[in-house]
Amino acid sequence: MTTDTTAQSRYRFLLIQGFRLPSDSPYLHRKLDGPKETTVMDYPLLAPMLEGVAWDVHGGAPTTYGNWPVENRREFMHSGLARLPIVKEACESGKYNAIILLGGGEPGFHEATELARPYGIPVSSCAWSQMHVAAMLGSKFGVIDLAESHSSYYSNLILQHRMEGRCASIRLINFPHDRPGCVSGRPLHEERAKARSGERSVAVDEAVEQAVAAIEEDGAEVIFMSCSGLFWLQPFIQARLDEMGWEVPVLHGYKCAISTAKAMVDMDVTASGLKYPGDRPRRWRRKKVV
Repeated sequence: MTTDTTAQSRYRFLLIQGFRLPSDSPYLHRKLDGPKETTVMDYPLLAPMLEGVAWDVHGGAPTTYGNWPVENRREFMHSGLARLPIVKEACESGKYNAIILLGGGEPGFHEATELARPYGIPVSSCAWSQMHVAAMLGSKFGVIDLAESHSSYYSNLILQHRMEGRCASIRLINFPHDRPGCVSGRPLHEERAKARSGERSVAVDEAVEQAVAAIEEDGAEVIFMSCSGLFWLQPFIQARLDEMGWEVPVLHGYKCAISTAKAMVDMDVTASGLKYPGDRPRRWRRKKVV
C-alpha cells in the first residue's frame, strides 16, 4: 500500500481498489505498483479533487475466483468479502477519517459501512455516490453498462439503494471483460487509448448513442457509468452531449465517491446506527418498516 497520510490533514482518506489481479494476468490493463498516482484510474481527472487531501491507495485484495476482472454476481461476492479485512485494518489504524471503495460495482460496500460505523468512519463508494448525486441533479438517471452479466448485478445495487424510482434505465454497450474461453474482441483499454489519442472510438460512439436514447426514450436527466472500466468515457460523453445541445450532466464515479466522502467528513456524520446496527445497540426497535 502506498502511504503518505498525515494527522494534520482535514481529509485523511484511504482509497481501496475493488480487487487485485495477479501481475502476470493477461487481463491486467492497469498498473499495480509504483507511485500511487499511477495506480488510480483516471487520476488526471481526479487530481484537482485530491489536492489538499492526505490519501493513500490500497491495491485491493487478490482475486480468489480467477485472474480476470470482476463482472458477475459470484465474482463480486468474492471481491466484497476479500476487501473487508483491509477495511478493518484501516479502521483500527486510526490514520483515516474516511474510506473510499473504488470499483463501479462497489463490492462489500454495505458490509464495509457496517464494519466502519462503530469507529466513526464514513465509507463512500461509486454506485452509491453516483446514484445520490444524480438524484440531486435530476429526477431520473440513466446508467450505461458494459455487459449483461454486470447489469444483472448492478440492477440489484439500484434496488439495495432504494433508487429504482429514480432510475430511468440501464443501457448496455456490450463491451464485456475478457476471460478464459470468452474473448469479446472489443477490449475497452484499446478503445480508451484510441479516444485519448483523438482517434474514433466505437465504445464512445455506442455509449453516446445509448446516453441519447436514455434521455429521449427513457426520461433520463443525468447519465453515469456503472463500471469503473467505463468511467474514462465520462468526459467524452459529456463533450458529445454538449455539442448536441443536451444540458445533461454526466457523472464520474470516483469524483462522486471523493465528493461524498468529503461531505460526510465536513458534516461530521457517518452511517445511521439503525440502518447498520452494532451487535448490541443501546436502543432497538420493535418494528422495522421495509
